[in-house]
Amino acid sequence: MAMNYVIEKEKPDFEVRTDLALEERESFPGDGGEVSGVSLREWQEESSQVKLTEVKILDEQGEKAMGKPQGTYLTLEADQLAQKDEDYHENVAKELAKQIQRLIGCMEGQEKSSLEDRRILVVGLGNPSVTPDALGPKAVGHLQVTRHLEQQYGTGFCKERKLPVLSGIVPGVMAQTGMETAEILKGVIGETRPEILIVIDALAARSIRRLGTTIQLTDTGIHPGSGVGNHRHSLTKESLGVPVLAVGVPTVVGAAAIVHDTVNTMIETLAANMSTKGMGDFIQEMTPDEQYDLIRELLEPEFGNLYVTPPNIDELIGHLSFTISEGIHRAVFP
Repeated sequence: MAMNYVIEKEKPDFEVRTDLALEERESFPGDGGEVSGVSLREWQEESSQVKLTEVKILDEQGEKAMGKPQGTYLTLEADQLAQKDEDYHENVAKELAKQIQRLIGCMEGQEKSSLEDRRILVVGLGNPSVTPDALGPKAVGHLQVTRHLEQQYGTGFCKERKLPVLSGIVPGVMAQTGMETAEILKGVIGETRPEILIVIDALAARSIRRLGTTIQLTDTGIHPGSGVGNHRHSLTKESLGVPVLAVGVPTVVGAAAIVHDTVNTMIETLAANMSTKGMGDFIQEMTPDEQYDLIRELLEPEFGNLYVTPPNIDELIGHLSFTISEGIHRAVFP
């Protein structure tokens, strides 16, 4: 069942780092409020185990309110995605494929895009040596690329068999290459002439429960400050000359965000107990800005700008990278 409504209310001034448009929407106080320039749709198919949320930023007012560029942000929430369950991951891959086709279709002015016979470049962003940032490189490593078949058997080989001309690249990070990702991709795009870029990246979340259980698709590409690697230059249609679909999964959460959530839970617990009610009321009287500033003042001198990742991150990245590559396979191969 789908729910459609528009968002409007003032958002707290403090910012807890998140790359998820869904979490930005949730940061507005109250339920069912409206924010000018932002629309929201939620649904879940009866046969699906995946909840879908589509946030659309429609204009400059929406951009200012959400702190993100205009475009569509589609979130797939799958609570068991972090677990080793092949049937569940297969169902998520099917839904991911369906939404990749739909979102690329919308980018091209169609209801759904057929990706056979298309030239597609998949980019795995991140540092393969740093596990929480290795999602993109590992996903590209699972891909069944086909572009080399054209060079081996002739330029018409893939078209005759209705196969996509699929290629992949892991551009690395600037500390390894000395080059910006955008610089590398411009050269690769000039040589391979893709029609579509699918860019895979690890993201930062605000909530621990979203780590490894949420996939975000967006037609806005990648912008500076997003992703675990904090890319310096944007990867968009405007900068690269090719439509860019970004696929991301949150793998880290800021320590300050964790403590902030803990403080809110502590306030509720203290306020509910008569013997500690006064203490809970005192903390509750602080504004969200004051609470968050206090947390940062306590944490950052000791730990710096600390990010936290799950203890089973190696296993998690292994499962997620395969599921994302399988979703791409199902989307592009007939």
